[in-house]
Amino acid sequence: MISFKPFKPDERELYEPYLALAGNMGCEYSFANLCIWGRQQGAIVEEGLVFFSQFNQKTVYPFPLGANKKALVEHLMEDARERGIALRLTGLLAEDCRELYTLFPGKFRFHNARSDYDYIYNVEDLANLKGKAYQSKRNFANRFQKNHPDCRVVPIEEENRAAVEQMLEAWYASRQEKDPQGDYHMEKAALRKALSHMEELKLEGVALMEENRVLAMTLGSRLTEDTVDVHFEKALETEEGAYARINQAFAQYLMEKYPAVRYLNREDDMGLEGLRKAKLSYHPVCLTEKYWACLKDECYDY
Repeated sequence: MISFKPFKPDERELYEPYLALAGNMGCEYSFANLCIWGRQQGAIVEEGLVFFSQFNQKTVYPFPLGANKKALVEHLMEDARERGIALRLTGLLAEDCRELYTLFPGKFRFHNARSDYDYIYNVEDLANLKGKAYQSKRNFANRFQKNHPDCRVVPIEEENRAAVEQMLEAWYASRQEKDPQGDYHMEKAALRKALSHMEELKLEGVALMEENRVLAMTLGSRLTEDTVDVHFEKALETEEGAYARINQAFAQYLMEKYPAVRYLNREDDMGLEGLRKAKLSYHPVCLTEKYWACLKDECYDY
């Protein structure tokens, strides 16, 4: 059985060389996400990185990273057998499916994972909101600015972190009141961990501040040289246009600070109809299509 262990914020240098191999595979391979979300673990095997993830009551093996994919997958197959669980490989791109089929012909069944697709946007589009396609977003952002002329865009730092956390508590309290059955525990835990380890995880974010009060916040990290992964975005729902403005503000911040960044990965929609509609309304340049695979003799619905 593979000796997996949790990813820790202070181990970035150990895992970065392997995660760099992921390229544009998806937000699952963000070091920040591996550290803050769910019970995610890793191990270095055969000069590659393998993963074991227990997330949303599902046990999966994100597709491994390394040159010898055949050996890595065989290790995962053996690990699953020893644990007495089904082998479910996730986070595969189309080319990964082709590679897996070539390495193990006829052994795996492949499934489209539409709810896991990442939404990729041009950072310049979200910063400028030009043209007819973005007219409604531009109107919302301008309306927010008109209603809050003294509101400032500030980087999230130690000195304002308490105000950000206070805003988040208000956001979750409001959501819980509207949806008493909603489970926000895992997201709250992830956000708390992210804010506590911003430096180690190389997270950056901005907040909309009016005097000493935070009205919206967003937090992200570099996924590749030209792409930033947006992990969290929250705005007080009482403030009209706050979501449109914080989205725009973070894109503007990144354009100014990191000219090499061309894209924003705003992650998946979790299969939620409202979230999917909202993400599509910002006109992504593409979606990162993802698949999952299982052994044919033990396949079942995901």
